[in-house]
Amino acid sequence: MRPSGTYWEGRPPHGAAAAAELGGRAVGKASAASGTGPPERVGVLVVGSGFGGSVAAYRLAEAGLSVVVMERGRAYPPGSFPRTPAELGRALWDPGEGLYGLFDVWRFRGCDSLVSSGLGGGSLIYANVLLRKEAHWFVREELPGGGHESWPLTRADLDPHYDAVEAVLRPVPYPVDAEPYARTPKTLAMREAAERAGLPWSPAPLAVSFSPGPGAPPGPGLPLADAPYGNLHGVPRSTCGLTGACDFGCNNGAKNTLDHTYLSAARHHGADLRTGHQAVTVEPLESGGYRVGYVVHDLDGGAVRPTDLPRRHIDCDRLVLAAGTYGTAHLLLSNRARLPGLGPALGTRFCGNGDLLTFLYGRREAPVPRPDLGPVITGVVGVPGAADGGTGRGHIVQDGGYPGFLNWLAEGVRLAGGAGRLAAFAAGLALDRALGSPDGNMSGEIAALLGPGGGFPGVLPLLGVGRDVPDGVMGLRDGRLDIRWTTATSRAYYEGVRTTMRQLAAGMGAGYLDNPIWWWRRVVTVHPVGGAPIGDRPEEAVCDPYGEVFGHPRLYVADAAALPGPVGVNPSLTIAALADRMCTRLLENRPPRRAHRPVPAPATALSFAEVMRGALADGPKLTLRLTIAVDDVDAFVDAPDHRASARGEVVCEPLGGRLAVREGWFNLFVPSGLPGRRRMLYHLHLDGPQGRALTLTGRKEVGDDPGADLWADTTTLAVEIRHGRLGPGEEPVQAPLCSGVVRVGRLDFVRQLASMRATGPAPFTALSRFGRFFAGELWDVYGPGR
Repeated sequence: MRPSGTYWEGRPPHGAAAAAELGGRAVGKASAASGTGPPERVGVLVVGSGFGGSVAAYRLAEAGLSVVVMERGRAYPPGSFPRTPAELGRALWDPGEGLYGLFDVWRFRGCDSLVSSGLGGGSLIYANVLLRKEAHWFVREELPGGGHESWPLTRADLDPHYDAVEAVLRPVPYPVDAEPYARTPKTLAMREAAERAGLPWSPAPLAVSFSPGPGAPPGPGLPLADAPYGNLHGVPRSTCGLTGACDFGCNNGAKNTLDHTYLSAARHHGADLRTGHQAVTVEPLESGGYRVGYVVHDLDGGAVRPTDLPRRHIDCDRLVLAAGTYGTAHLLLSNRARLPGLGPALGTRFCGNGDLLTFLYGRREAPVPRPDLGPVITGVVGVPGAADGGTGRGHIVQDGGYPGFLNWLAEGVRLAGGAGRLAAFAAGLALDRALGSPDGNMSGEIAALLGPGGGFPGVLPLLGVGRDVPDGVMGLRDGRLDIRWTTATSRAYYEGVRTTMRQLAAGMGAGYLDNPIWWWRRVVTVHPVGGAPIGDRPEEAVCDPYGEVFGHPRLYVADAAALPGPVGVNPSLTIAALADRMCTRLLENRPPRRAHRPVPAPATALSFAEVMRGALADGPKLTLRLTIAVDDVDAFVDAPDHRASARGEVVCEPLGGRLAVREGWFNLFVPSGLPGRRRMLYHLHLDGPQGRALTLTGRKEVGDDPGADLWADTTTLAVEIRHGRLGPGEEPVQAPLCSGVVRVGRLDFVRQLASMRATGPAPFTALSRFGRFFAGELWDVYGPGR
């Protein structure tokens, strides 16, 4: 099992009233700023180091951008993962209890959940399975009880990016035809049980090194050579030892986890990897980009109240949120007031990716195979859904495993102390359920339950993954993350998975046992998804199909929070492929380098806010709220078209209310074709209702007509709105949908002047040059003799 949540941001520690804010020490080339003086500024800030964040860090650093990665947990080199009862008892994440470990356990209404905390995110404790989402499961369909699941892309869109990720993580099928792997007991038992049940079985593609190199024969414990980009831990690795410990961290480094692959490559290209750093606030900068507030905590320290941690800040041109489903959703929800325009889809489409954990137990005549030989998962049984020739929503079932060192738990639960801890834990759960406690963190309770030992029966786990119904809603309750989700609307799906598992139990001659929490119709998920879904329009999604947040340019979501529904298989590969696709788009849309500057020099940027109010020709009110941004003032003044970017929103009820500007351009004082006249041009691509594309064009005619007309000319904008996407400078072929006039009021003009900001190496010089250019153009038009 692989938790897709890799970095929990703003999550409250158990027993604390405020959101948790924690951090630690830097692994990379530099630690963050101490909080004194102006904030540090970087090209890209990546929050979280899981499958989305690591891919983004590598792709963007390789392209030459300055990249900082913030990870709340610590680095885990081979040999550092917990293996004893005492170590496991401290391996939980709950800073309020003085715990800074690897596992973060959560409890919500309808599900319990496990995510990870460490450099490499969920890859540290996942079961290595890299499966592509089935082509027929990229659906656009209505859901039971209302709502819909809508994937704004296809399998063909993702296949090139699946290829790219697989080239780095190097998944291979479990080598069932080679010794000693061919004798793995649970693999043989599952394959034979599936055959008896008439179900298809295949070896799982695993991101694990079974052989020391391509083409070399596999074998346990063989030394592995470092990749050309190096190994950030500097600790030797070896091939899989078949110990069943994948979900507890691989102490010989056989797993091709993100720290050994993407993050090592990212650091090789200059990325700064900072452990123990946690983001807690996000706000846009008027000059473009974002300011992120974060805290840093001593990962080897004791319990800390959030209010005792100093707040620090860092500015970035681009911000990539990859904190896992829970972390990213909480960060966006808790900063909603700072990020105006986040739509109604924020917090929606939550589900557990169909996760269901059950157990097979042996009988005297038919013992279950040992679960501690081999990787955690070795094979996959696939059951198609109605979309691809089967029934229901489709699912897969995989064999599970756990390491032999957990056998001590079976004896521990029989002891009085162990039984007492178990009773106390159960009573606590019942009390929380009765009181409706909003605190979902269970790490402290789990640690108390384990103590020096606990209880776990010697059984064979089965792991179900599939397409449950993504109708959960995430919100805040007393500052903590709260999730309203139930198995009720997915009952038919879960019954189908349980039926498949019973068939496998019968084929193995074993008994079948539901997870005890199923008695309350609850499940355990390690693959939480949703909360900031991608989609075609802001009414149904938080992000566009490439992960960029609607209404907030250069803010991206690159983790499982962006998934608009269940993947249906283990989601790691799809999360990474979506992040790779996002980076390709981001890099393609970078402004081209300006060839007229032989030696690149730091540029000074300028921005200002502009509000224009008026009405359409037939009466309805129309308002434009824009931020005009100039990336390089010198280049802007020198260019003949004086073009800047425009972002913001257009408000008009007949057109659908608030329409986000997907992309916009502003041209200042361009020739009109008539002597002594200039134009100010606005060209905005809008996202209308039901995915309708609209284009707004606007024009201010600046010319010296009879009378005092300078104020009216420079503040009056005639607008036309058309269907479709009209490119800048492209002549329209159809009549406008509507037209109108908006103006800058005197109070709004004062605010516009006050909003003007210049950032970079020469802000005062840039403001002066921009002012001289603006005044000079006006003099040319309105000066004496014109």
